[in-house]
Amino acid sequence: MRAMVLRETGLIEQSPLMAAELPDPAPGPGEVRLAVQVCALCHTDLHIIEGEIAPHLRPIVPGHQIIGRIDQLGAGVTRFQLGDRVGVPWLYQTDQTCHYCKNGKENLCEHGQFTGYDAHGGYAQYHLVKAEYAYPIPEAFSDEQAAPLLCSGVVGFRALRLSEIQPGGRLGIWGFGASAHINIQVARHWNCEIFVFTRSPEHQKLARQLGAVWAGPSGSPEAAKLPRLDAGVIYAPAGPLVIDALKMLDKGGTLALGGIYMTPIPEIDYQILWSERTVRSVANSTRQDVIDLLQVASEIPVKSEIEMFDLAELNTALQKLKRSQINGSGVVRIN
Repeated sequence: MRAMVLRETGLIEQSPLMAAELPDPAPGPGEVRLAVQVCALCHTDLHIIEGEIAPHLRPIVPGHQIIGRIDQLGAGVTRFQLGDRVGVPWLYQTDQTCHYCKNGKENLCEHGQFTGYDAHGGYAQYHLVKAEYAYPIPEAFSDEQAAPLLCSGVVGFRALRLSEIQPGGRLGIWGFGASAHINIQVARHWNCEIFVFTRSPEHQKLARQLGAVWAGPSGSPEAAKLPRLDAGVIYAPAGPLVIDALKMLDKGGTLALGGIYMTPIPEIDYQILWSERTVRSVANSTRQDVIDLLQVASEIPVKSEIEMFDLAELNTALQKLKRSQINGSGVVRIN
């Protein structure tokens, strides 16, 4: 099968992903094989490729927002049939026996494995996954529209819920890439008043189009005049934004950090945290998060802004992602 493979980490500007021909995989018991149609870009891909998150497996095929059609069934699979369209997200599998799994926190599983990190991912013609970690994709979405929902959407959705924002509340969003432009639509569905903090004029424009009442740079004089916020989510991997966001939160507000990686957070003056403000990280997602996000996204329905790339353009696509030159979500055609 055709694939883009990471053998050694390096800056994406050095084009470390290499085209390769790998053996066609065959599903084992309980697994399905997908003929991959598309796979969406994610900042986590960049963090793995550039070594900010050390890969668990090398060589590795990255990619974890996969849409494909099942073309082979392993022994014992009854959940799906040949030809079914399914998606595969970041969470690849869990042990289902540890303390976290037994208490509804499988995203924190002691032995959790992740797509494109512990197992080959979606930047390849075929992908293997256990049937219970694949998800039927609602017919409301094309392949291209569905792919960004599976990590940008679902992990961002978990961050939104962990921010404890209530319907009608004031929400701040820092960074306006793939996750934010999906989940602003969920927050608007909840009738929230949304303030978006981003330096990019293109991202500011998109935020306003999607319902933000204000969009502009974090820490600017204009931002300082805004009302206090009930909750906030930081989608950008920039630690200094934590200070900016905490200064914007009302008493008792919660700030959720929606990334798997973030640069160092500066020293925090306790007075910024005082009055029961909360900062919490967001780690991965559960299977229930995927199910819930796909349901609410269908109800809205969520529409992703999409820029398409071919598999051979993957290094270039990720370079654009790094430079914040993709307005919305980047999606790679595979088959």
